[in-house]
Amino acid sequence: MGELVLVRHGQTEWSRGRRHTGRTDVPLTEEGERQAAALRPLLAGRTVGAVVTSPLRRAVRTAELAGLVATRTDPDLREWDYGGYEGVTTVQIRRERPGWDLWRDGVVPGDAAHPGERVEDVAARVDRVLEPLAAQVGDPGSADTVLVAHGHVLRVLTARWLGLDGGAGALFSLGTGAVCTLGREHDRPVVSSWNLVP
Repeated sequence: MGELVLVRHGQTEWSRGRRHTGRTDVPLTEEGERQAAALRPLLAGRTVGAVVTSPLRRAVRTAELAGLVATRTDPDLREWDYGGYEGVTTVQIRRERPGWDLWRDGVVPGDAAHPGERVEDVAARVDRVLEPLAAQVGDPGSADTVLVAHGHVLRVLTARWLGLDGGAGALFSLGTGAVCTLGREHDRPVVSSWNLVP
């Protein structure tokens, strides 16, 4: 049965340093390239009908190294726009805002290239991604659709797949170079697997 296969890109210098990496187009590290290439065996046995990636190069390169041929890129799969917190760690933010939590408290506006988004904005984007794909998921005659993107946007997408508010993405920790699958059980949207790494 067709599933949605979610792939988070491999490690970058910023993800290694736990810096919020939204629209900044940073490349994979050597370790990130290794993580991406190691995904091939996890994906090789699947019948893939489409591969949709974020347009950011860390996602596009992860797809390539994992042996996936991108059908298209979708700007709605870009990572959360962290606004003024772009490139900043949670530890640094909490020095000025003790107890700050992205999912609860959101971001502050940044410059013109990083205006910032609310979780509701990210949820609206992933709803547009899910809408044309939903009918194929769980259909015995359908191939898988692979989405290659970023940690927070894929977490929001998972919450929305399950019918939850986007903020429920906080419940789904997702590492770099990891694979997850979303499907249906008795017509109910489910998480079939989560955070798989080779």
